[in-house]
Amino acid sequence: MKRSFVVLVALLGAMALAQEVRIDGSSTVYPITLAVAEEFSIENPDANVSVAFSGTGGGFKKFCVGETQISDASRIVKSSEIELCAAEGIEFIEIPVAFDALTVAVNKENDWATCMTVEELHMLWRPGSTVMTWSDIRPEWPNQEIILYAPGVDSGTFDYFTDEINGESGAVRTDFFPSEDDNVLVQGIEGDVNALGYFGYAYYLEGGEDLNAVSIDDGDGCVEPSTATIESGTYTPLARPLFIYVSKDAADSNPVVQGFVEFYLSEEAREFIADTGYALLDPAAYEISLGRFNQRETGSIFIDGAGRTVLEVLRGE
Repeated sequence: MKRSFVVLVALLGAMALAQEVRIDGSSTVYPITLAVAEEFSIENPDANVSVAFSGTGGGFKKFCVGETQISDASRIVKSSEIELCAAEGIEFIEIPVAFDALTVAVNKENDWATCMTVEELHMLWRPGSTVMTWSDIRPEWPNQEIILYAPGVDSGTFDYFTDEINGESGAVRTDFFPSEDDNVLVQGIEGDVNALGYFGYAYYLEGGEDLNAVSIDDGDGCVEPSTATIESGTYTPLARPLFIYVSKDAADSNPVVQGFVEFYLSEEAREFIADTGYALLDPAAYEISLGRFNQRETGSIFIDGAGRTVLEVLRGE
């Protein structure tokens, strides 16, 4: 009787584990995945989908050693992360899920930095920058010290911003306040009229009336971040696709992972993605991604996709 009870407990534990999906990674993608997970759990009450964020890089560290089944990412997987996953026998399926406008934000009382050029952002954020006050950027701006906030070094947002603005991922001045939690960055900027920082568009929207978004001039005039400017391709160079990376083994062995990803890419889920403030991909992108997922097409097709749209990469054009 005792042995039968032990076997039963083991079986129940295995069944519970099979219903579990562990997700970690980007704080930018977190609101999307959390919204989708909440709706999925309503329709599938026996499923246990946990969503956390430790930054894109932190998420890949867990994913590549099998601690999670899905990794949220606000950038494309790095070659070093592909190698780490391969060394641990983790095959993955790469899936784009939305577009983000990486948003440079200032305090609501800041009425001068309404637009900045890419070169001005580079002057401010480059390694060894001597820009300390607003007037160092433009003489007519206040002679007040700029207080800088930015994601931590494990963040895909940090990688993307430094690459686009400073020409090299991770290249940046060091005298800023870092955090992997975008809410901390938002609160810091809300509390200081001389603060400036950057994070995903959804966190700017959540900040509401307490933040101003800085329009970006990439040479063709000032463009503010919005779903419209992301979709039109005019918000450059800080518009970017967002991804989830799914373990092939988990998708093969765990029906909840399979069902969750199918739901994530469904037409129904697009409403919840849009509600977070991010821009949707072309409907065909979700359909192609679902086909690639169900066919278990592994590896990164976006790592060499520079200069092409998401749909062009998915179509192999």
